Amino acid sequence: MTLEALARVKRADAVYFVVTNPATEAWIKRLKPSAVSLEDCYAEGRHRAHTYRDMADRILDAVRAGKQVCAVFYGHPGVFVRPSHDAIRRARREGFRATMLPGVSAEACLFADLGVNPGRAGCQSFEATDFLVFRRRFDPGSALILWQVGVLGEASVRKGMTASPDRLRVLTNVLRRHYPSSHPVTIYEAAQFPFCDPHIKRVRLARLPEQKILPTMTLYVPPRPSRVRDRRALRWLIGEIRGANGATGAKGATGAGAKSAGGAGGANR
Repeated sequence: MTLEALARVKRADAVYFVVTNPATEAWIKRLKPSAVSLEDCYAEGRHRAHTYRDMADRILDAVRAGKQVCAVFYGHPGVFVRPSHDAIRRARREGFRATMLPGVSAEACLFADLGVNPGRAGCQSFEATDFLVFRRRFDPGSALILWQVGVLGEASVRKGMTASPDRLRVLTNVLRRHYPSSHPVTIYEAAQFPFCDPHIKRVRLARLPEQKILPTMTLYVPPRPSRVRDRRALRWLIGEIRGANGATGAKGATGAGAKSAGGAGGANR
């Protein structure tokens, strides 16, 4: 949590939170003893859309009551957190001031833990079910991140659930159209505490259906070394650079000559 977010929690009249472990809940309670968990919005087999709507409703009820409200979500509050976006959008529509403060996302942790530089080959990010259902187009020459693989094709979350091997097999078959079976993939989960290690398991793509993948885990697929240069674009870019350098050099020479002439004229005086 950033210092700015910490200050907002302390100043708020009402604090609501959704976290993944008792230690974080206890820490929030120390900051704000009156803080209320939204965990009870979840229910076995309940559709996630209904759960998220109830969370947003409870946040807005406090806002309408005239309170300064702060809602705390694990990770980044805007990344795969529907109730935060819903609550802010609805609050603004009703004339209330609402803002979102950034946090450290799972993606930021992934870049650090796996040593991934997204600026090197690019990076694409999709929710796993969305990736399959809508046949998302992507570039195998760039990194691919698939979120919520552990709930692939699921409308609700159950305790102890893991990804269905049959559904993972469907995902694997789709990926094998673009990568060889031996292509390495990483099953990743960020560490929840500073003294813990992240979960990092590297396997061949063909073995993905055999893996135990929890709802909190992410699939990282490194780029396939298949980038092809666009020679026409490259020639154009080189020409632009050379043209710019030539113009700069000519301008510099003219300026130097004018300065020399001026100096000489001054000497003649």
